Amino acid sequence: MLEDSKEELQNNVGGDENSETTDAKTVSEKSTEMESNNSEEISSNDKQGDKEILDEIEETNAEDAEDNDNHQRHEIPLLDYHAMSMENLVGELQRLVKNEKVQAIKKHVDGIKYEFDLKFQEFLEHKKEEFITNGGNEIDFRYNSVTKRQFNEVYSDYREKRDAYYKNLEQNLLSNLEKRIQIIEELKGLVNVEEDINTTYKNFKDLQENWRNAGPIPRTEYNNVWRTYHHHIEIFYDFLHLNRELRDLDFKHNLEEKLKLIVRANALANEPDLNKAFRELQTLHKIWKEDIGPVGKEHREQIWEEFSNATKVLHQRRQDYYKELDKVYEVNLEKKHKIISQIKEIAENTSSNHKELQKQIKQIEALREEFFKAGKVPQKYNEQTWATFKDAVKTFNKSKNAFYKNLKREQQDNLDKKRALLDIALKTKDSEDWDIATKEMKRIQGEWKTIGHVPRKYSDKIWNEFKSACNHYFDRLHALKNQSSKEELENLEHKTACLNKLKEFQLSGDRSKDLAEIKGFINEWKKYGHVPFKKKNINNKFNTILDAIFRKLDISKQESELLKYGDKIQKLSASDNENAIYKERLFIRRKIDESKNEIRQLENNLQFFSNASEDNPLVKNVLKNINNQKESLNTWKAKLKKLNILENSINKEDENTSNEEE
Repeated sequence: MLEDSKEELQNNVGGDENSETTDAKTVSEKSTEMESNNSEEISSNDKQGDKEILDEIEETNAEDAEDNDNHQRHEIPLLDYHAMSMENLVGELQRLVKNEKVQAIKKHVDGIKYEFDLKFQEFLEHKKEEFITNGGNEIDFRYNSVTKRQFNEVYSDYREKRDAYYKNLEQNLLSNLEKRIQIIEELKGLVNVEEDINTTYKNFKDLQENWRNAGPIPRTEYNNVWRTYHHHIEIFYDFLHLNRELRDLDFKHNLEEKLKLIVRANALANEPDLNKAFRELQTLHKIWKEDIGPVGKEHREQIWEEFSNATKVLHQRRQDYYKELDKVYEVNLEKKHKIISQIKEIAENTSSNHKELQKQIKQIEALREEFFKAGKVPQKYNEQTWATFKDAVKTFNKSKNAFYKNLKREQQDNLDKKRALLDIALKTKDSEDWDIATKEMKRIQGEWKTIGHVPRKYSDKIWNEFKSACNHYFDRLHALKNQSSKEELENLEHKTACLNKLKEFQLSGDRSKDLAEIKGFINEWKKYGHVPFKKKNINNKFNTILDAIFRKLDISKQESELLKYGDKIQKLSASDNENAIYKERLFIRRKIDESKNEIRQLENNLQFFSNASEDNPLVKNVLKNINNQKESLNTWKAKLKKLNILENSINKEDENTSNEEE
């Protein structure tokens, strides 16, 4: 018999919680009618809109009936998960799994997972593009996301709790289903028992009470079980036509209770919280269906129509609300289309300048945030809008990555150039050839400044190595100059003292004696080396005083020059340095050639004044310059002669030395 009842549940398409019959039809006639027709109350209002709301209410009540705590899902707000970052989505998921009942958060978790997967996929594609742009192979791409790992851990925790909950719940639900099927079987048997009607009615009431306490059953079986149960309730009330008094008492009580539900349903039209009103309406439908039995036929259509009308009013409010919400979603859709257009415009005009591109990157990030905060769009456009948005961002990222890929190549070239300069600096930093090394160091420093950026991870290291090499060389150079400066200052002190003595020198009248003393001054002066560059005019002062003394002694300029040069000859002789003598010879010969060329040029210029008088100032000036150059030429020739004498003397000494050795 129990198996027959299960088959009846599967095949039952008739009978409804609101089917109420009070006539005196036979049990068989009533059963046939209930199995072939839906409730007259619903069929009389069988419009698509009514059917949708009743189906929604029935489905929701079936879901709540599976677990008394399941209704709490209505009290947990559904946030705008689309506008939340991946990190915030993980945080919200953690909060729900930790604080709320697992059976009440399915929609919330599904919404969070959907948005997280979309955002993570976009994030992953972006990272893959960067990886490939930086020279990686797509097949080698791996990315370890802490946020993704955290999400997977929390979601896995949720699934474990959910599976454990439904595993425990399943046995209870099936057990309760067996109980309810058994109650239906016992209810069916009441019409075939030959006993006192009062006893039968009492057994009927006991079965109703057992039904109320039988516990939740699987939601998939909920509506069929209730329809079958009410179907046999109606059959029993037909059976009660034999005792109208008992039946009418029940009908009266049920009518009073349903009228109260109608009053409560009408009051919901003024409830400002639409979600709260709809949940209350679901509860009223549940009570109407589960807790209150049928009423007399004369009241059946009227009270269902009143209850249905109250439901329609609330349903219409919901429809209007969703229409307004759709308008808001349409506005959000326009906002998002505008944002996408802005992203596309930037993507089509990606800058080729690093600084400007950084600004565009910030603009794209701001637009992404604005997109996520723009709110929901109509469901039918959601996927399309997201795909268009993602493609626009992806296009920009490709252009950006291409730029930085080229920039990276340029930076690598710059790195190679700077490494070459670094090699030169390292090789030169300990050089003793100061003139050449200094020029080279200054050259590579200037060239370094013209080379652009290098990859960030090498920038500081190579710069510090290059700077260290340059500093090492110039520290050595400055140390040498400091030492030279010290010597130059000492030379300046000595030359100043010598100059002061020369200023005080007075001719004695004895030419030989005076020349000897003058040579002494010259030798002392030559003995001291260079002075600081800013003080080099002290040499001019010394020569000026000497020239004045030579004029007093009636010594020609050439003779005075040779006197000064005699000291240099002595130094060359003392040094016995063939290379120094050779360089000095080249220097004198170059001066001789310069003087000859200058005389030749001046004599050529003089031909332009062939018709001019010698008193002409220009002619006088040219003649004066010619005489000066001839004097200078004679002086250089005399110096060369002295140098030749020195060289011959040295050669002769070498020859004598060689002969002696032989």
